[in-house]
Amino acid sequence: MDIDELTVDNTYELGGSDDERERSQNAALIEQLERKKRLRKMAVPTDDKKVRERLRAYGEPITLFGEGPGDRRDRLKYVQEQIEEARGGDLGDLGSESESEEEEEEGEFYTEGSDALLEARRRLARYSLSRAKTRIARQRIEVNLPLGKIVNARKELFSELKTFSNLGSQFGDDRPLSTIRFSPNGKLILTTSWTGDAKLWDMPNLNAVRTLRGHTDRVGGAAWHPAATRGLGEGAANIATGGGEGDVKLWSLDGEKPLATLSGHSGRVGRVGFHPSGAFLGSAGFDGTWRLWDVATSKELLVQEGHSKEVYALTFQDDGALAASGWVDEVTRTEKWSDEISGFDAIGRVWDLRTGRTAMVLDGHVKEILAMDFAPNGYQVATGSGDDTVRIWDLRALKTQYIIPAHKSSVSDLKFFRSSGEMPHIPLDLSNGVAPNGSAHANGASASNGDVDMDSSEGTNPEPSSVNPEPTLPKSGLFLVTAGFDCNVRIWSADEWSLIRNLATDAGKVMSVDVSSDAKFIASASYSRSFHLFGGDHSL
Repeated sequence: MDIDELTVDNTYELGGSDDERERSQNAALIEQLERKKRLRKMAVPTDDKKVRERLRAYGEPITLFGEGPGDRRDRLKYVQEQIEEARGGDLGDLGSESESEEEEEEGEFYTEGSDALLEARRRLARYSLSRAKTRIARQRIEVNLPLGKIVNARKELFSELKTFSNLGSQFGDDRPLSTIRFSPNGKLILTTSWTGDAKLWDMPNLNAVRTLRGHTDRVGGAAWHPAATRGLGEGAANIATGGGEGDVKLWSLDGEKPLATLSGHSGRVGRVGFHPSGAFLGSAGFDGTWRLWDVATSKELLVQEGHSKEVYALTFQDDGALAASGWVDEVTRTEKWSDEISGFDAIGRVWDLRTGRTAMVLDGHVKEILAMDFAPNGYQVATGSGDDTVRIWDLRALKTQYIIPAHKSSVSDLKFFRSSGEMPHIPLDLSNGVAPNGSAHANGASASNGDVDMDSSEGTNPEPSSVNPEPTLPKSGLFLVTAGFDCNVRIWSADEWSLIRNLATDAGKVMSVDVSSDAKFIASASYSRSFHLFGGDHSL
């Protein structure tokens, strides 16, 4: 038979019934993806109270056993989708529903603040402008340093960090530890746990000094006042903690009972942090807000909305102008905290404290944001996530600068190194040009109206030629430490973002990490209820 005589048949099918089954499976997958897209675009209230009201209007149970606010919103989306399909794509007009639709309209909204908040914003603006002026003047000097001097300074510091090892560990509490922080002078360690207690330990022996009892639920965050152990009186508010019951408490160093209780959050409190001036305190809450408090009066100044889910991470920029907050999906109250967080919505925000506006949206992580910290250079912020990565964001370019594959499991905490000698605490009013006695202070601020002269070279501009004839490279911001649920603490260079040293804890998931202000010690707190102290050859 000649090849030209062959019959061409294009009617056959490959696979037969198997091919039909694959096509139906593919169609199901495509339908599932389309459904997820529709659910993401569907507008539902972010307020849990309104979600419950909407479910009641549809005749659905307002809550199910073990259901949290995030799960409730997802169930409302599903119910609305079913109604839409039943009505041919039209949800119809419901009185309560149309009102909620108007309230949930996309876009910025503003809430009138108090006079106290207005005055605080003015003071923050003067403070941050003065600090930024000092920082920029210092950076102008640093950029002209010889390359050899920069390389030698980094090599000396990193060589010591490479010798870090486990110096010892201590049993912290009866339940998992949640936070660990060095005091500003490096002579004390603060730990918090799920028992609701906070404890102070001496350095480097790790002997218990004092136990602070006051919270009735797990403590999620703790912070030292910037001037604590460095000039601030022991009877003043040296420490702040946030508890699962929704309260933030202020503590002194000479007592075991709280000085003040700051109530306002309607859910669990995550991380807390003092503003660099020490005059204000920020707290992240699982009610979807973060709040700003006046430390002197213990009054709430600001309730910052903008996140649709629970807010866990919070940090302040060293200039005092910005704050960054990160949020997670609903966390159920089980004992396995490290396995509780689920979901793929993970967006952080950088806020301008002087105006209340969003300065940058940190959209890039595929899982929850658990840790945040501003770099001392003022224009970078690092975020640690449940997607096992650390992202470095550039506030100038408004985008991700670098992604570090930091750990094999969730990144629970991270900290840039800050030297207290290079970054001293400056009180709010002193930086604004008002000395403690009320007289004008020469720092570039006008005594008549408090405005900061950004062009003036008086006061805030450092004069290295008169103080230090040969300026050296500051150590602050040269390295970053991270903690992960893979039971490791890691040290990273802050220029190439390369790994300097891996420190294994052998004690379960690492919940928190911190570095002392002299760079001699690193401490980590673990889910296994113990904490570790790491140091180098010249630490002791």
